[in-house]
Amino acid sequence: MDTQYMNHEQGKLAYTDYGGQGELVLMLPGMGALRQEYRYLGPALVEAGYHAVAVDLRGQGDSTVGWDAYDVPAVGGDILALIAHFGGQPAHLIGTSFSPASMVWASAEAPQLVKSLTLIGAFVRDPQLNPVMRGVMWLVMNNPWRVQMWKLFYPTMYPQQKPADFDAYMAELTRNLKEKGRFEAVRAFGSTSREPSESRLAQVQAPTLVVMGTADPDFPDPVAEANYIVAQTKGRLALIEGAGHYPQTEMPDKTTPAILDFLESV
Repeated sequence: MDTQYMNHEQGKLAYTDYGGQGELVLMLPGMGALRQEYRYLGPALVEAGYHAVAVDLRGQGDSTVGWDAYDVPAVGGDILALIAHFGGQPAHLIGTSFSPASMVWASAEAPQLVKSLTLIGAFVRDPQLNPVMRGVMWLVMNNPWRVQMWKLFYPTMYPQQKPADFDAYMAELTRNLKEKGRFEAVRAFGSTSREPSESRLAQVQAPTLVVMGTADPDFPDPVAEANYIVAQTKGRLALIEGAGHYPQTEMPDKTTPAILDFLESV
């Protein structure tokens, strides 16, 4: 994928522009992931008539490191800056894991710039991890072999199946996380409070779709967490049966139609 950059006063945000001439759809990955997690959804959005762009979070992927903050409002500000970068018209936002919290913040901060929200496996409030997952995450984040631990941990987010190119994606992700400053960004994202998102959930005005894999191991009860977000945002729910934390790549045949149907309704 071609890499392009948006200049920021503290660094650069890397993105892939899949093309398309329609309404802008910005796609943001979770922490410790790459923008390539939207490699299946991006082309489908273009085919459906949207302008699809996938962005690496600050400090991750091909974006630069060394930012002064890795928290919900900071990434929310990046989202608003990206919308301005692409012309300033209202955009559809799609995000996974950490990113939905910043999308909620951006939507409440500048409702006139957000046309819809698609929240995938969303941590929009401080994590309600099951005890086993809490222990695993602490171990992954706090040891000298953390990149290798992440390499072992990440595949567990795909409990049913992995895409054919999963090994290539993992090789690129592992290589990236070994770069100086990358895992420090992951740790910062993982430890920052989601309160700036949770406190503004009810302020969201944009139509919202909550996508949740029913086997997402990050949540003690993923369906209950999805229903909580739906109730707070008055949104729609798409449960992807058997999928884990990344249903858009684990089960794109089920997830992509649900997202496209929602965007069409907007």
